[in-house]
Amino acid sequence: MKKVWIVALGLMACSGESSDLFSSAKEKGIIDLKLEEASGLVASAAHPGYFWTHNDSGNGAELFLIDSEANIAATMPLGTVRNRDWEDITLGPGPEPGKTYVYVGDIGDNNAQYPYKVIYRLEEPAAIENKTIEHFDTLFIQLPDGTRDSEALMIDPVSSDMFIVSKREDSVRLYQFANTWKSGDTLTAELKIKMLYKLTVAADISVDGTEVLLKNYDHVYYWKREGSEAIANLLARNPIELKYKPEKQGEAIAWARDGSGYYTMSESTTHERARLLFYKRKQIRHQNR
Repeated sequence: MKKVWIVALGLMACSGESSDLFSSAKEKGIIDLKLEEASGLVASAAHPGYFWTHNDSGNGAELFLIDSEANIAATMPLGTVRNRDWEDITLGPGPEPGKTYVYVGDIGDNNAQYPYKVIYRLEEPAAIENKTIEHFDTLFIQLPDGTRDSEALMIDPVSSDMFIVSKREDSVRLYQFANTWKSGDTLTAELKIKMLYKLTVAADISVDGTEVLLKNYDHVYYWKREGSEAIANLLARNPIELKYKPEKQGEAIAWARDGSGYYTMSESTTHERARLLFYKRKQIRHQNR
């Protein structure tokens, strides 16, 4: 039987380091009401300075490309699929070497009722234009320990492995699966570790694979990778707690493509439009792009 480690973290001991890494939040733009339930954000590779995002359940199965001031540049429906509960989006390698792919995670499950989660994979669109995306791959994922709600999806650019983090448990689960699947496949993800980050809602790995962000509603956590360290081993270590300006229903986080900082975004409410926020790195480091 494989052991699953439960990671008990001394978060207060490490949180004091945050002020040396990133500046406080800077508002970059106001989110369009077409994205009033934004959940998921990732920096575009094909279009520097732009980001892919989407709404969650109850909205259309559409990808939005926004600029660094949160203006919508393009809207791209995904074929005829349904947005059951799209919760996160990531970018990384795929079946064809040298190409970059967008991965959309239909992984939400508030009532823990769905027998599988769905990942959609498409080659990143080269043009900024409104169009329907007709060609994409579909993966069905089962979890080894039953149905669970989840909102965080990420891909390791070093190994190409993919990860889902569950949301609602006191000890959330990190699941891993190989990115070697073909469209129509069904697979069972592997449970790697349990972590004390209840209500995890977003995650992202930097372009060069050396830094990881994990976010819940109240905190942003940061890890620096050592060499080719496995992601599960990395997340088993104590993180640094980064600066975060509380957002109402903030469910999106993304690294800047050049490593200059990270962005967060939330859903809009009846009384307040959501903002795109940027946290600038105090000492710029260059990513291997």
